[in-house]
Amino acid sequence: MSQNWRPGDKRPDVERMIRVDQAGEYGATRIYAGQLAVLGEDSRAAHAVAHMAAQEEVHLARFNELMAQRRVRPTILQPFWNVAGFGLGAVTALMGEKAAMACTDAVETEIDKHYEEQLAQLGDSDPELSDDIRRFQAEELEHRDTARAHGAEEAPAYPVMTAAIRAGCRLAIELSKRF
Repeated sequence: MSQNWRPGDKRPDVERMIRVDQAGEYGATRIYAGQLAVLGEDSRAAHAVAHMAAQEEVHLARFNELMAQRRVRPTILQPFWNVAGFGLGAVTALMGEKAAMACTDAVETEIDKHYEEQLAQLGDSDPELSDDIRRFQAEELEHRDTARAHGAEEAPAYPVMTAAIRAGCRLAIELSKRF
């Protein structure tokens, strides 16, 4: 998309972007909460998850702030993302630490792609939002790399599990944009 706007050009829907990003960060905090509930505090993976969860809380706080400043309504699906996120985190952790890390790998891979698409749509139209997205995208990639360093790719049925989780992420993104 062109960075020089002309009459008739389609502009990015910033309200939808903020709504879906807030929903995604909320979902991430719930996934990590589910994983931590199962993993406990003493495992190597739990320490990594706790660090990633703390960063997701910062992301969520920022999108909550942007929603208030710009008067963006949250998705009506937030109660569902609460349960679904926690459930996904808990189930993958019950499958083992590597499966929990495969979940993180899948989610963060999809979020990286999502943020990249948003940055392309934004161009130079909203530097504040673009800066936030770039910063959070870098941390999401760090989470993906951490998950891989903790054996994500060694999880049982890794290709199938990550493909299913990524598809779920894409669906959640589309639904949160609309509702």
